[in-house]
Amino acid sequence: MSASLPLEHAASWYAASANAVPERPPLAGDVSCDVCVVGAGFTGISAALHLAEQGLKVMVLEAARVGYGASGRNGGQIVNSYSRDMDVIEERFGAQTARALGDMAFEGNRIIRERIAGYGIDCDLREGNLFAACNARQLKGLKEHKALWERYGNTSLELLEGDAYKREVSAEGYTGALVDHSGGHIHPLNLVLGEAAAFESLGGVIFEHSPLLSLEHGSPVVLKTAGGTLRADRVVMAGNAYLNGVLPELEGKSMPCGTQIITTEPLAEDVARSLLPNNMAVEDCNYLLDYYRLTRDNRLIFGGGVNYGGEDPSNIEALIRPKMLKAFPQLANVKIDYAWSGTFLMTLNRLPQFGVLNDNVYYAQGYSGHGVTCSHLAGRLISEVMTGRDGRFDAFAGLPHLPFPGGRMLRVPLSAVGAWYYQTRDKLGI
Repeated sequence: MSASLPLEHAASWYAASANAVPERPPLAGDVSCDVCVVGAGFTGISAALHLAEQGLKVMVLEAARVGYGASGRNGGQIVNSYSRDMDVIEERFGAQTARALGDMAFEGNRIIRERIAGYGIDCDLREGNLFAACNARQLKGLKEHKALWERYGNTSLELLEGDAYKREVSAEGYTGALVDHSGGHIHPLNLVLGEAAAFESLGGVIFEHSPLLSLEHGSPVVLKTAGGTLRADRVVMAGNAYLNGVLPELEGKSMPCGTQIITTEPLAEDVARSLLPNNMAVEDCNYLLDYYRLTRDNRLIFGGGVNYGGEDPSNIEALIRPKMLKAFPQLANVKIDYAWSGTFLMTLNRLPQFGVLNDNVYYAQGYSGHGVTCSHLAGRLISEVMTGRDGRFDAFAGLPHLPFPGGRMLRVPLSAVGAWYYQTRDKLGI
C-alpha cells in the first residue's frame, strides 16, 4: 500500500456520523503472528474475525484507518449474489461451478446479519432493496432474474410490474421493479468498525497508519513497514484497489474504478417518506447504474456513474446532482451536505479473484461493485481454507483471472468505449 495515501477517512456522511473508536497506533518494531492480514476493509476484517474465532493469532496492517477504502465509502446496500448473473456463470464455467457459487450466492448477506446480531454492532440495518427497470427490456430481465435466483434458493423476491413499483419509490420513469425482501442497507463504515472491535475483543491486533512497503515470500513471510517488521506463517492480501504495486502479478487482471456519492441535508420526515415509503434501498438496471437510499436522519444518499481508472472528478456534486434530480425533481432546492468518491476494483469477467501465491499468501479482490456481501463471504472462505476446509475457496480460485485487452495502458480507454456502447443500449431500450 502506498505511503502517499492520506491517513484519514474521506469527508463523507459516513465519516461524519461514525461511531467513536480509538485510533490504533502504527506497527513499531518486530512482531510475529500466525496470520497477517493486509487491509482493514470488509475482506480483511471479515477474514481476521473468522480466523480469530478459530483461535489463531492474527494481526492486521492498514495503511490508513479501518474502513478507509471502499468498505467505508460505498452505497451501503446489501445486494445479494455477484456482479455476474448465475446464468452467465453457468454458461461460461459449467453447471458444477455455477452450483458451487450459487450455493454461496446469498451467504454474505447472512454473515453480515450474523455479525450485527452476534456482536451487537450499531450500523443502522434496514430491510429490503429493489432493482428498478428503466425500460421493457430491463423489466423482462428482472422477470428472468427472479426465476434464476429462485432456482438457487432466494424465495424472498417480489416482482412489481408497471406503476406498482410506486409503492416503494416515487421516482418517475421506471417500468417496474424487483424487490428483494432479504436484502437491505447499512451504514457501511460503522459495520466495519464494529467488526474490527469484535476482532480486537478476541485478542486480534490492528496496526493503522502502517503502509506495506515490501513483502518477502518465504516461511515465514516477511512484511515491512516504515516502522517495523512483521513475520507471519500465512498472509491475507485484502487491499483490493489499494494495494498499489504490492502484487504486480495481479494488476493487469483488474482495474480500479471510481464511483461518486452525494448526500443531501436532512429532509423533513414527510418528504423522506414520500420518496421511499418503506425505506428500501434502490438501484436501477442500467449498465452504469444509479443507486440511492435514506439514512437514519432522513438524508438521501445518491450515487452513480463509474470513472475508469479511479481518478476523482473535479466536481462530484455537478456530476451526480442531475441524476438525483432526474429521479426526484422535487429536491431541486435541497442542499447537498456531502460529496465523495470511492474506488472499487473491477475484473474483466466481473467475478471476484481468489487465489494463493507460494502456498501461504492468500488473496481475495475484484468484487466489481458487489463487495459489501461478497467480501464477507470471502473472509469466511479464507478462514476455511486456512483451517483445512478448502473446497469452497477453490470454487472461486478455479475461475480464470482474465487480463484486460491492451493491458494496463489500454484498459481504461477500451473499458470506456464498452461502457459507452452499453449506455447507448440502455438509452435506446435495446
